[in-house]
Amino acid sequence: MHKLLTFSDHLRLIDERSTAFRAAVAAAPRLDMQVPTHPERTLFDLVQHVGMSRRKSAAVVAAGPADAPPEKSAWDDGTGAPRKRDALLAWWTESVGLLTSVLREAGPDRRCWTWWDDSPSPQTSGAWARRQVPEIAVHTYDVQLTLGAPQPLPEEVALDGFDDCQFTLCATTVAWPHAAAVVDYHATEGHSWRLRLSRAGAQVARLTPGAGGDIGTPDASAQGKASDLVLFFYGRMPLESLKFEGDSRIFDQLAAWDPSV
Repeated sequence: MHKLLTFSDHLRLIDERSTAFRAAVAAAPRLDMQVPTHPERTLFDLVQHVGMSRRKSAAVVAAGPADAPPEKSAWDDGTGAPRKRDALLAWWTESVGLLTSVLREAGPDRRCWTWWDDSPSPQTSGAWARRQVPEIAVHTYDVQLTLGAPQPLPEEVALDGFDDCQFTLCATTVAWPHAAAVVDYHATEGHSWRLRLSRAGAQVARLTPGAGGDIGTPDASAQGKASDLVLFFYGRMPLESLKFEGDSRIFDQLAAWDPSV
């Protein structure tokens, strides 16, 4: 059975993953190291990017109901992140603190602008809080990988994060531009998801192992630890790192698909 985390859980995990991110950056021998998952960025560039994204998220939630995100000046004064390590780490802590403060003040049900309005995920501060967790967790992995010591995402983060990836990033009413297909994902921790792709868009359902009934055979499936599923989804691991069956081209099509275009 899929356990959905609460708003309080997401705030706690934002703090935990942000602390892990900070620790990884603090351990880096240099800030000009190239990030393997983002070859165009140094470690400093990555910290600045992830920190600015947290500030933007805070500004979106603070603005409340809106038809568009706030102006960039609401979260970026143009000075960027400081380059000295201690100051950069303090800036990162401030960025996350601003985000969590705004989220706590808003609570889980404040309506606000989101870019996922064609998905089943709500347009609320709670959905923004949930979205932060896998984002920060995956970028923590990026920093750890840069240092040569990548760690898997914690199980709680990965299971909820992959569920969010499916319902927020995959599910859409935009027509699937290829032949209709069904894709199953199985986390070895006991959770499964089914993605149906068609002219009606992409619909996601949680599957209950052992529930019985004939649900049919998918066109493709991938199985692995929840952490590996998330990292595969974000392009950090190849399909070959998972146990997969069926037509692998569907995963390539999914990776290349941008419903917003």
